[in-house]
Amino acid sequence: MNSNTFRLAALAVAAAPVALLVAAPAHATGATTTTGGGKASAVVLRTALDVSLLSKTVDVPLKTSLNEVHAPASAEQTALRVRLDGVNHGRPFSVLRADVATANATVDKHRAEGYSNLAKARVHLPGLPLLSLIEVEKVTSKAVCEVGRRPVAESNVLGHVSVLGKRVTLTSGGTTRVDVPGVGEVRLDLSKTRTTSRTAAATALRLEVSVNPLKLNVADVKGEVTLAEATCETPKGPKPTKPAGGSDGGTTGGDNGDGGTDVKPQTGTGNAPAAVDTSLAETGGSSTTPYIAGGAALLLALGAGAMVVARRRGAQD
Repeated sequence: MNSNTFRLAALAVAAAPVALLVAAPAHATGATTTTGGGKASAVVLRTALDVSLLSKTVDVPLKTSLNEVHAPASAEQTALRVRLDGVNHGRPFSVLRADVATANATVDKHRAEGYSNLAKARVHLPGLPLLSLIEVEKVTSKAVCEVGRRPVAESNVLGHVSVLGKRVTLTSGGTTRVDVPGVGEVRLDLSKTRTTSRTAAATALRLEVSVNPLKLNVADVKGEVTLAEATCETPKGPKPTKPAGGSDGGTTGGDNGDGGTDVKPQTGTGNAPAAVDTSLAETGGSSTTPYIAGGAALLLALGAGAMVVARRRGAQD
């Protein structure tokens, strides 16, 4: 066999499998990333009060909180004592005493939760050391924000509640008014909850206070007291990233601004067959695959023909 003819045939045969190997281009796949953004908080007691003094024409603010935490954190403290200038002869007085007073706030990439719990609690105001503003047996609040689910907020007031020494019956979802002659007035909001698409908040009790004790140099106390509050915000869920090389993952249509694609309505008769994607997504094929395969077959045929011609020439020689 002529050496040049042999080389031509060998090259043709060798080129065919190479063409078949490069016929399937690689396709990049999308990755998934997770971002944070979840929040949670809880507080057992919060006061925002203005205390007017008899001996001075000024107001002394009483703004304090017990076991206020922001995720990730927890706290457990059962007593709160504060000192106000000009009140109680300069000595500290107890704002709250409780058998149980806990607050917890947790956040991870899937869930955010705030929880507060108060049991056997008594709240006092400056100027009223012997008479409790409110006594509760047990109150809890919980707010849960989980990826892929609607946020949930709930509060519970269990057992009896006494305000300024009077036992009261609370109206669910409403406002209760307690008026004590010679002492003052308190308005209670029970179990207030609020949710949005990504947030939740729950408050077991909120009190609007207006009392005039006229004791211990205190003429008037006004403001708000909050018991057992919890809030949360849903963490941001998995967000698909664009595939490497700028591919859009095979979707069609323009971006509608929220990560999805615009879907245009199909026109024509109702009997028209549905559009079929002819690309071979699972095997990695593309529209050029038939041409490359045909070229490879042609090369194989040429190689076989070259070998036949070479053999005939060798026989003649």
